[in-house]
Amino acid sequence: MKQKTRSAASQWKLADLHLHTPASSDYQEPQVGYLDVLQRSEARGLDIIAFTDHNTLAGYRRMREEIEQYELLERLGRLANEEKARLTEYRRLLTKILVLPGFEFTATFGFHILAIFPPEKTARELEHLLLTLRVPSHLIDSGSSTVGATADVLSAYQLIDESGGLVMAAHANSSNGVAMRGFSFGGQTKIAFTQSEHLHALEVTDLDQKGRRSSAGFFDGTKPEYPRRMHVVQGSDAHRLRPDPGNKKNLGIGDRATQLLLQDTTFQAMKELFLSHDFARARPYWPVSDTQLDFIQQAREAGPTIVQGFHASMAIRGGELHDVITDVCALANTNGGTLYVGLSGDPKDPVLGVPNPNKAVDQLQREIAKKITPPINCQVDTQETKGRTVIRVLVPKGDDPPYAVDDNKIYVREEAETGLAVRDEIVQLVLRGKPRAAERAAPAAAEPAEAPALAAAAAPPRTGVEIVGSEERGAIRYFTLRDLRNGNLVKNVTRDSARRLWHYAISQHVALPQDPIKAVVMWQGELGLLREQKRREGRRFDLVQRSDTGVRFYYGVTEDGIHGEWKRLVKTDAE
Repeated sequence: MKQKTRSAASQWKLADLHLHTPASSDYQEPQVGYLDVLQRSEARGLDIIAFTDHNTLAGYRRMREEIEQYELLERLGRLANEEKARLTEYRRLLTKILVLPGFEFTATFGFHILAIFPPEKTARELEHLLLTLRVPSHLIDSGSSTVGATADVLSAYQLIDESGGLVMAAHANSSNGVAMRGFSFGGQTKIAFTQSEHLHALEVTDLDQKGRRSSAGFFDGTKPEYPRRMHVVQGSDAHRLRPDPGNKKNLGIGDRATQLLLQDTTFQAMKELFLSHDFARARPYWPVSDTQLDFIQQAREAGPTIVQGFHASMAIRGGELHDVITDVCALANTNGGTLYVGLSGDPKDPVLGVPNPNKAVDQLQREIAKKITPPINCQVDTQETKGRTVIRVLVPKGDDPPYAVDDNKIYVREEAETGLAVRDEIVQLVLRGKPRAAERAAPAAAEPAEAPALAAAAAPPRTGVEIVGSEERGAIRYFTLRDLRNGNLVKNVTRDSARRLWHYAISQHVALPQDPIKAVVMWQGELGLLREQKRREGRRFDLVQRSDTGVRFYYGVTEDGIHGEWKRLVKTDAE
């Protein structure tokens, strides 16, 4: 029996993509039937659900088998009245709710991965995939989360993705999640598990929290070691129809759901959303709340970053439109991101909005196409916040850099600042745009390995700039800086030509006393704190490190760049 596909203008659809059924061995209400699951889903207003039992398709397969049995009896004229009523109810509900097959796979180390597929996928195909993922054949129907040595996380992501599935890291920040706290696996492993190109979204349990410690804030693309912004959603992980009155952690169907802005209620439309760079088309939903997330206000609270910026206006007179265009160019050359036009980055300021928004969108699209080369495929649309219409520009990380304004002005993004690229940065952009074979042949200056060796020493911070050295040529002092986000060296920077952060670093560095060690406010082993600044977007530090080769100075380090031994020095719990 085919489920109905509906087409319409984009609408918010309510989805719970993590539901268990009695086919999971730990289901808490074994007397529940599959029709009960659908009826409860309807009662919670859900438009899309996924059956994701532990390492099995048994739940989805049994529901389909029940329906097929009723349909066979109907064709034979042997359908009893009660069976006819159940078949009619199944048909009604499956016309109203998109039910997707899937499973919650247990990878090595016990990490859980959600695999969700279109309804056209047969149970036989997906059970074959489970066998390929090394779920033992004798456990394929058990619905157990403990199935022995299966595939590793990255192999599972790839196999599920290449099989046409939607891949989500289940409750990523919590127990059995790939980003859970307290699990002793290396940082590079966590990066790989949450940044893989085969991973489409992270399912988390803390979307009701704000701030830098929340999962949504952590995976927003601003962290230097986590540059890929991830879609972050929530699901109920329901093992029962209704919440457990004796344990609030045992949620029922739809108790923790996600709204998705879709044009069609189909698997294909949903997967297209998770493949897109539009992170405003998914938002958390809680039935007890009448107010939904204003993602623009949430963005303003985070403030300008390396992946987002704000412009109160795009007027031609005054240069505001030019500033928007340069930001588009800079984001494309750096890590992509989002721009908002019609409001400042201060959440306390009133939202101004954009007059004639449709005309403004057309104008901005023309200017981007006219001014930026090579072409960059941006999405420009309008959004509502605080009763005003603003413009949003989604800028992808370009795959053909460097991008230039007016053919010869190349801009890059450094934290929350846009500036003209210098020679060494342009070289790095050119190398990024070449095939990988050319990258492998790149000169040593492109490699972070140029940093001085620090045997058994703390690694440098991950944001800010390092003053590597300087030399006098004529009456001018030229500095060599290292971008701590990517390790790239930038040479021949003068105090007058430097961008804001570089200018700050150089100014602070030249102001140090002749014996700079005496200027350090606090030492902890080989690490030292020069100064700390408290800013609206968080703390910023100037740091110093002693090594066998001398002293290294790091300026403008944000909390995102603090890790390892540096945490104890500056007393922060940053990741």
